[in-house]
Parts: sequence; C-alpha cells; structure tokens
Amino acid sequence: MRSAVARLIRSSSSSTSANTSHLSSSPVLLNTGNAFFSSAIPSDPKHIEEPFKVEEAETVKVKPPSPDKLLVLGGSGFVGSHVCKEALDKGFVVSSLNRSGKPSLSESWADKVIWNQGNLLEPASLKDAMDDVSAVISCVGGFGSNSFMYKINGTANINAIRAAAEKGVTRFVYVSAADFGLVNYLLKGYYDGKRAAEAELLSKFTYGGVILRPGFIHGTRRVGSVKIPLGVVGAPMEMVLQNVKPLTRLPLVGPLLTPPVSVTSVAKVAVRAATDPVFPPGIVDVHGIMRYSEQK
Repeated sequence: MRSAVARLIRSSSSSTSANTSHLSSSPVLLNTGNAFFSSAIPSDPKHIEEPFKVEEAETVKVKPPSPDKLLVLGGSGFVGSHVCKEALDKGFVVSSLNRSGKPSLSESWADKVIWNQGNLLEPASLKDAMDDVSAVISCVGGFGSNSFMYKINGTANINAIRAAAEKGVTRFVYVSAADFGLVNYLLKGYYDGKRAAEAELLSKFTYGGVILRPGFIHGTRRVGSVKIPLGVVGAPMEMVLQNVKPLTRLPLVGPLLTPPVSVTSVAKVAVRAATDPVFPPGIVDVHGIMRYSEQK
C-alpha cells in the first residue's frame, strides 16, 4: 500500500514539473500599462524593451472639389441674366448658350460666363455645351404667333431636356409660367409649349427635375439701352396679392389674382433648386417661389 501511494506522489510531482516548465517557456503576454511584452526574460539582464516606433504619416494634399458647373439657357435674357449673376455670386462656374456666342453685353458679370455657340432648335449643337455640366437652368421663352411660341417654349426646351438627359446631367430646372385662366387660350401656343416641356422634364428627370411657375415677374428689365423699372408696378401688386391666395381658386378670374414675383426671387430659387440635392423635385408655384426665396 505504501509503495502504491509513493508511486502516485512521484507521478503527480513529475506531471506538475513538466507543466510548469511548459508554461514558463510559453510566450505569455503581460500588460505593463504602456505596451505588451513577452514573459520571456531576455538573456541580458540590462536589456530594456523599447516601445514600438510609429512612423509619422506623410501629409497628402487633396485637391478640393471643383465647384458645380451650371448651364443657363437664355442667359442673356431678363430672367436668365439674373440667374447667371446669382449663380456667380454663389461661387459656381456658369456657362450659357447663344446662337452667336458671347452676346454684346457691357455688364461685368457677362465676362465671367462661359459662352457657348449653339441653337436649341438644332439638338446636335447642344452636346458640347453639356460637357461637365452638373445642372441646367432653362429660362427660354418667347411670344409671337402660336406656332412660333410653341417652338420656342416647347420644342427648344424639349431638345435641351433630352440632350441633358443623354449627357447624364443630374438636375434640370425649368422656369415655366403660372396658369392665367382665360389668358391661356389667348396665348395657346405659349402655354401648350410650356406644358409640353414640363411633361418632358418630369419624364426624363423624375428625381432631379424642378419646374418653377411664376406669374408676372417684375424687376428692372433692359431693352436695348433702355431700362424699364417693372418693379414700380410689380412690387406693390406683389405685396397686396400675396395675401389673397384663396381668391386665386375662383373660376375664370381667380388666376388673374396670382401675385407677381421679383426676378431676384426667381433667380435665387432657380439656383438653389439646381444645386441643392435635397430640393424636392416637381412643380413650385408662385407662393412656393416666394417662400423658398425668403429662406437662407
């Protein structure tokens, strides 16, 4: 019995010794507070573990993104010129399209615009003007015979919308016009063209198409060398009619009470709609234009 117990004690002692030897040689990591070191003791008792050396990363200079490039159609007109100035003031690159290239404008803002030569009624001439463009704002419109008005307000804008879609432009803003009831029938070609262009825009730019429908647009309008202060009439009318919105729903005469809106308000909202990715797509009426223009 005694010999059996002695053999058991010797066996247990031998096993414990082997396990202890195995653990002492294992690279167990200990936390010293600053870094992790192996439990293995170096042969040199004066040896001191050095902390890890971290190389300082090289500073990489990243070129800031270039500002958005906006193409303003009808940029030399009453509304279009204000849109160009608003976009330039916001720091955007602005280009425009004109049948003869740069127009004969003596104002300083015109020198900052990239003028392309092209014709909206000739779709092939639009392709180069759409290069590197992030958004298009069309202020194209005109009056005349019904056939002429449909061509300028409808066909010309439809060509621009299709060309922009083919080039991958992400946003398109179209300055259209509010309904004026009986006036729509008197200017049938004008309104038929506007609505045809609107339908094309909503089909091609479902998520990036914005239609502005202002009524009478007032401001200082240049006709040749003469400046016409439309604001003298438009501003007081805007102050009065902007508070009678329910009356605009009256049959026949209601639309005639649509309040005027300043050209600077239209320009401000057009540029914002073209450059703000969260600006909701769809139709913005006169009251919406005035509301957005008051926001900072």
